[in-house]
Amino acid sequence: MVIVTYNINGIRAAIKKGLFDWVKASNPDVIGLQEVKAEKTQVELTEMEELGYHITWHAAKKKGYSGVALLSKSKPQKVDFGIGHSELDQEGRVITAYFENVVIVNAYFPSGASGEDRQLLKIQFLEMMTGHLEKLKAEYSNIILMGDFNIAHLSIDIHNPVRYANVPGFTPPERHWMDQTLEDGFVDTFRYFNTAAGHYSWWSYMNRSRVRNVGWRIDYILCSRPLQPQLKRAVLLPLAMHSDHCPVLATFDLG
Repeated sequence: MVIVTYNINGIRAAIKKGLFDWVKASNPDVIGLQEVKAEKTQVELTEMEELGYHITWHAAKKKGYSGVALLSKSKPQKVDFGIGHSELDQEGRVITAYFENVVIVNAYFPSGASGEDRQLLKIQFLEMMTGHLEKLKAEYSNIILMGDFNIAHLSIDIHNPVRYANVPGFTPPERHWMDQTLEDGFVDTFRYFNTAAGHYSWWSYMNRSRVRNVGWRIDYILCSRPLQPQLKRAVLLPLAMHSDHCPVLATFDLG
């Protein structure tokens, strides 16, 4: 099973940049999209449906903002939306899809960059995500959490860790949440194969940041520890240029 997570920063703009051609060429089994910034009815999805994808959509109540989607070759047996936070669930941030042999959580974590109130909401979201994962772990062994976490975990995941030491996205509480999530039984699939610095998944549009590789690694595919033996590959795909983020891809042998 090939799984991709991709913050596309507006699906309509990404389609114009060749997103669907990229999907055809890479042909993943599951694609988690974040920041779709559209209602499902605003997007022509026939091309994806003809490729065999079942499409699950969770749009934000606010027009042109946030939103996540899940495209999967297999139809989920069940789907849940949100994590029980009345305000953030209206922003279209979490889809949990239950398949025969794996549960996949596709999430767009809030950014705290716009102010203290949003950072507090982000911390609440992290706490509720922990509870959501604990409930899943009590019932299922094979769990994947993927998406844009808006958190750079380690100093090697950000181009200037000293400068950004207390900036939202790299604060101690957020990094501790990542530590704790991994300690509680999840694996950072990319870091399982690659421990080198300089690998990022987001670059500002300003100052030629992508060309200069001045970025942050804030997009992840985590798997529960029972899935680790089935994990065969995990990579960043910085040559995909449909967004200010790049996709993350992981391959699992699920039989």
